[in-house]
Amino acid sequence: MDASLQAPTGADRSIAEAFVQQRARLRGFIRKRVPDAADVEDILQDAFYELVEAARLVHPVEHVGAWLFTVARNRITDLFRRRRTDSIEPVDDDEDSLEDLLPSLDAGPEAAYARRVLLEELDAALDELPEEQRSVFIAHELEGRSFKELAVTTGVAMNTLLSRKRYAVLHLRRRLQAIHDEFGES
Repeated sequence: MDASLQAPTGADRSIAEAFVQQRARLRGFIRKRVPDAADVEDILQDAFYELVEAARLVHPVEHVGAWLFTVARNRITDLFRRRRTDSIEPVDDDEDSLEDLLPSLDAGPEAAYARRVLLEELDAALDELPEEQRSVFIAHELEGRSFKELAVTTGVAMNTLLSRKRYAVLHLRRRLQAIHDEFGES
């Protein structure tokens, strides 16, 4: 019998159910963090593709919703990291990039765990910011866009953008200090 004509398996049904149940929420989650609609759709497709691959490899996924959001968050991080390294704007030598501040993935499982926790806390702290502050912080720090470019594209004065980023940084420092201290002592 042709494989395309076979009845769906239990894994196929659960993937289809996850798609129906999680697609809108997951798209909203991604859209909040990624400005380009094409990138949003790519990340959404990647997340569901990873779910299909996990099912094919017989890796049971217990909490499909949480798993999909984790995959999406990782793809968003990858997208921003790729854009940051592709950016032609030189990095200020006095300022550490986000990547420089995070534990290296090559430093072993404890560092990978610390990195994941820090990124999750950063994500939660970014969600607490007002939209204007969050968008300026993400555009400048994660996407590598200059304040001059942001001023031109948004029509907002550069000093206003600088002020919004400053308030975002102050909030993030306060919010993330405890987690930083916890991992700093380890």
